[in-house]
Amino acid sequence: MIEQEIDIPNHISEVLTTEVWLQKKRLHEEKVAALTDDYLKARSHHQKQPTMDFLFEYYKFRVSALKRWSPGLFTALELNPGHTLPEVSEITTADRLAFLNPDLFPKKRLRSVQWILSVLKNSADKKPSFGCFGMHEWAMVYKTDDVRHAQLGLRMNPKELADFVESRPVVCTHFDAFRFFTPQAVPLNKFQLSRETFHETEQPGCIHSNMDLYKWAYKLYPWISSEIILDAFELAIEARTIDMKASPYDLRDEGLEPIFIETEEGRRIYLREQESIYKKGIPVREKLIREYEQLLNIFS
Repeated sequence: MIEQEIDIPNHISEVLTTEVWLQKKRLHEEKVAALTDDYLKARSHHQKQPTMDFLFEYYKFRVSALKRWSPGLFTALELNPGHTLPEVSEITTADRLAFLNPDLFPKKRLRSVQWILSVLKNSADKKPSFGCFGMHEWAMVYKTDDVRHAQLGLRMNPKELADFVESRPVVCTHFDAFRFFTPQAVPLNKFQLSRETFHETEQPGCIHSNMDLYKWAYKLYPWISSEIILDAFELAIEARTIDMKASPYDLRDEGLEPIFIETEEGRRIYLREQESIYKKGIPVREKLIREYEQLLNIFS
């Protein structure tokens, strides 16, 4: 019997056998469950988790969406009878293959895709800047009674906290952190940031810039592979954990030992952690740039 040749769509660069893609899908679901099950359990009991709450409240991507596996736009899946396809509505089947149909990509999103790509490329091309020491979180509670995470205790009283903020340079380069500064803290920052200049001031050493790689990844779901989204999510967890440890909040009851940036030793620890996040973010940023460029090439 001669096996009929499968007609592979032009945009496909890889075809996964049924065995391989089912294993990838299962491993993805298991990894997401391992990372989020405790958070979901805590949430069901109305318990706060500062790190994970942020990743699912500030970033608008639900756990159920994160768990849904997508091969991405450039990978096709071999089909065998009896196997259920991934829960992705944009998947089309033809010639015993399943793949995301580029005709279903909403063209109105292309402008946004181009803007995000410019952010990623501009930041990747810049020399990383370190040494902010997480002062953005301190600037968010400087001289205010309206503390963002009111359920958490602070490690200093208001006077001590204000004195410390005023004793340190504030050099935040990330607008989405800067916009939460208290009005009194805004003029303390070296850079006056804006939404309009967002793509110009992003730089790859920034903790929040690396955390945002998760946002830029899931923004392209399901057209980007879930492996890249999960890589970005794991980096975001690590980055947010460092962010909270170095903050003015006392999170020891949450299992987070503070990074005491008010000390020389604490600043050395923060700098080491910030450099580590930067290095881990490099391959994630590169993968995202490649995925965004490839998608845009289809419609150019």
